[in-house]
Amino acid sequence: MVAEVLNLLAPGGKELAVDCTLGLGGHAEAILQRPGFDGPLLGLDRDGDALPLAAERLARFGARFTARQERFSRLGEALAELGLGRPGVILFDLGASSLQFDRPARGFSFRQDGPLDMRMDGRSGPTAADLVNGLDAESLAELLWKYGEERASRRIARAIVAERGRKPLTTTLRLAETVRRAAGGSGARLDPATRTFQALRIAVNDELNELEKGLAAAVDCAAPGARLAVISFHSLEDRIVKLFLRNLAVRGCAEILTRRPLRPSEEEVAANPRARSARLRVGRILAPAAGESSC
Repeated sequence: MVAEVLNLLAPGGKELAVDCTLGLGGHAEAILQRPGFDGPLLGLDRDGDALPLAAERLARFGARFTARQERFSRLGEALAELGLGRPGVILFDLGASSLQFDRPARGFSFRQDGPLDMRMDGRSGPTAADLVNGLDAESLAELLWKYGEERASRRIARAIVAERGRKPLTTTLRLAETVRRAAGGSGARLDPATRTFQALRIAVNDELNELEKGLAAAVDCAAPGARLAVISFHSLEDRIVKLFLRNLAVRGCAEILTRRPLRPSEEEVAANPRARSARLRVGRILAPAAGESSC
């Protein structure tokens, strides 16, 4: 949804842009080369594997581009440490990246065999293997329901506990096969392992809490009139974004530019099937309303 993002963010002049989810640099590249925009761009990403690839792609922009391995909840600290001002353009493109899904060793994909890791930042924190082998059946079921909205959460959790009793679950394909047997529905359009893998990834990376903190950090450091765009990929994320922007608008701190989330075109989905669930919401950050000390 690059065209939609650019049209609504409308970067211009020498204002600072921030891509909070740099990935391989696709959105950052589109922003940096947009006619009429000559400002700098800061790219953040938790994934250290992505940074050198993005830096190589964006090297031609020289000093206009800066990359930093950081959670987007620490956007304010990153800006202060780098001596940068308040951004006028802020983008979040949520979820796992193609780089993570396409490398079996990262453990994000249920279609390729690899270790059950799923950490976006591999330097620390529990892995998916730690969760599936360490949680009891009740806690596992709660996790699958809360973060994956998996209706068969209890049945899948019991199957995981039984399977790990024979041998610890340490690989993606073995977990996926366990889930498929428990969930059934082999002819379904959505792979039965999808929601379980989503739930584990969200839990491992604390994604929903990070999103809430990241949105708050973006507003705290944004310049008046800044445009904030968020691309989400499932209802849990989209609900957080929708309520956050609505809350700001009620307080007079934001103007919502997308009354309903924008969806990718049929052509884009055909070219990139992973985009099919994308939802784009954009708001303009305003000065606090009368009676409000801050936004």
